[in-house]
Amino acid sequence: MKRRNFLKASSVTLTAVTLAPVITQANLITPNTDTVKKNEFISHYVLFWLKPDVTENDITNFTGFFEELRKVPNVKSLHYGRAANSTPRDVVDNSFTYTLLVYFDNLEDLETYGTHPIHLQAIEKYSKYWNKVVVHDALLK
Repeated sequence: MKRRNFLKASSVTLTAVTLAPVITQANLITPNTDTVKKNEFISHYVLFWLKPDVTENDITNFTGFFEELRKVPNVKSLHYGRAANSTPRDVVDNSFTYTLLVYFDNLEDLETYGTHPIHLQAIEKYSKYWNKVVVHDALLK
């Protein structure tokens, strides 16, 4: 009987030791807080609806707004573009004119961006072209 209990305990230990690296790699065990924070970043996702009376030339030149924002310090990456001509579905909203996606390392960098003079001057210069803006900020892993 003692031998049977020893074999059960040994097999459980062997299984745990064998699977621990696999479970950890698959994130089935929650990593410590420091590891998670290193893998987090902030996304700043903005949709712009330009006014109906702007010309096609104005719409093309609106990209200058995004290029100015690229100069703000602490921007990890910045991407922008027009609505894609994807297949219409109930969940797809392609009614916007431009989208902007900016990544930051942390919330402090996003806050700096929001109040930075380059950002504020670009808004002042280009806000005459839009009639609606929607912002989504998210903590991503």
